[in-house]
Amino acid sequence: MDGTFTLELFDAPQPFLDEAGEVLAAEPVLGSVIATVSQRIAREVADGMDSWADVDAPFERWWVVVRDASGTPVSAVMRTASFRPYPSFSMPMPESAARLLAAALHERGEHLGGANGALPGAEVLARATAELGGGTLVVDKATRLWECTSAVVPPAPEGRLRRATEDDAELVLAWFTAFHAEADEQAGREPDPGSGEHNTLDGVLVRIREGVEWLWELPDGTVAHLTGSGLPSYGVGRIGPVFTPREHRGRGIASYVVGELTRRGLEAGHRMCLFTDQANPTSNKIYAGLGYEPVVDMAEHLVSDPATS
Repeated sequence: MDGTFTLELFDAPQPFLDEAGEVLAAEPVLGSVIATVSQRIAREVADGMDSWADVDAPFERWWVVVRDASGTPVSAVMRTASFRPYPSFSMPMPESAARLLAAALHERGEHLGGANGALPGAEVLARATAELGGGTLVVDKATRLWECTSAVVPPAPEGRLRRATEDDAELVLAWFTAFHAEADEQAGREPDPGSGEHNTLDGVLVRIREGVEWLWELPDGTVAHLTGSGLPSYGVGRIGPVFTPREHRGRGIASYVVGELTRRGLEAGHRMCLFTDQANPTSNKIYAGLGYEPVVDMAEHLVSDPATS
């Protein structure tokens, strides 16, 4: 407690969602990542699954509700990322609350190797972590959250849009992996094979059964593109990942698929959002042309651990 804000820590998703529901519902676009990830983990837990057991992280995943002096939830943070350095993700967060969280994690001996999310709170969390632990702060990637309220769908290329089936699972898994490496390359960064979500075939099958993975099939049956369109949470659907293999780019497939899935989401009564890498001007231009508008700038921060340097 710092006189203004308090932190409530959770080690399970459903109790967190029960307490954070007020702020997630009030800011559903800003809270989209935390809400959808937490709800997916809650479904896994309810079904007896524990994907975290395979992650081999040096800590137990957690969630935090930030409350103001009146006890009202004003922000939420989670550390559930399944890839090194297991960064946190935060909604817009007061700077003093970010410093309070950094101090709490430091006090319990947990090194926060990365802090992602809305600025400036995520940066303050990362910087305070570095200062307390003697580490070095690096801004690894600048991202941007966009929302579309009216979709502009370009003409459809040759082929058809269809949901992925279980027969497509191996391909979808391979493209999930390729997406992160090629996103780094397109943004001018050295590809990092360890970045991005830790995806498994079982996890891909869950997403396929939920009906959230879409493929573009050419007239000859060749699968040429993948776009995810997640289950809505608090009335918000989020697009991603979006991946087209090199040999199929330049045909307008990605623009059409993202535009069409956005249009369908809006017609179903959902708000629609997505993330872009600010270092990739091509994707930012494409999504702006589809009707997406910037909501908030975010960033991914890395914090070195002196104990392992």
